[in-house]
Amino acid sequence: MPMPYYVSPEQMMQDKAEYAKKGIAKGRSSIAMEYADGVLFTADNPSASLHKISEVYDCIAFAGAGKYSEFENLRKAGIRHADLKGFMYSREDVTARSLANGYSQSLGTIFSQEMKPLEVEILVVQVGLNSHANEIYRISFDGSIIDEKTVAVIGGRSEAVLAAMKDKVAGPPPSLKAALGFCVSALEQTANQKLNPEGLEVAVLERARTGRKFRRLTPVEVQQLLTA
Repeated sequence: MPMPYYVSPEQMMQDKAEYAKKGIAKGRSSIAMEYADGVLFTADNPSASLHKISEVYDCIAFAGAGKYSEFENLRKAGIRHADLKGFMYSREDVTARSLANGYSQSLGTIFSQEMKPLEVEILVVQVGLNSHANEIYRISFDGSIIDEKTVAVIGGRSEAVLAAMKDKVAGPPPSLKAALGFCVSALEQTANQKLNPEGLEVAVLERARTGRKFRRLTPVEVQQLLTA
């Protein structure tokens, strides 16, 4: 009679984590960075239709890295949750913190109970209004949630990108032009190649924007900011 195959829980969790990390690292990096008038998102994304960055609610945005189909499903679930909560209660009750906690619980449950973890890392960001601070939450494949300050990077060589930006984010928040320059420079430095505006996905949460705060920047606007 053959002996049953046994893997310790510690080894199983370690194998799952390695599997998820490898999948996330295959993608390209996305950056969320505070600037003087809000939060800037910059992603190395040559696709014009498959977005890594999107709006979730009035002043909340989502960014994903890793396996597109998996973080796209998470994005849609977040939008449905936000819309339902805003409809049942109040729009002010929809916050980045509550969404991040929901994502954390879902990812943690999948990581611990399913054979295959999700190969994703996500950001949930809310621009601060009425003198409130911006909120940037990074949620990992295992449900770990980190409250980031000033800048957060997910996907690809995220640690190298963050290291390239560390010296540039000290001090007061920069202008949009300077912040975009910092992000693109770090992505180019890590990728060892020049990035064209058409290969960048750029969006902002603008604090002073009327109504919904999320806005995408066109390649022309990106080019103008990088060359002005």
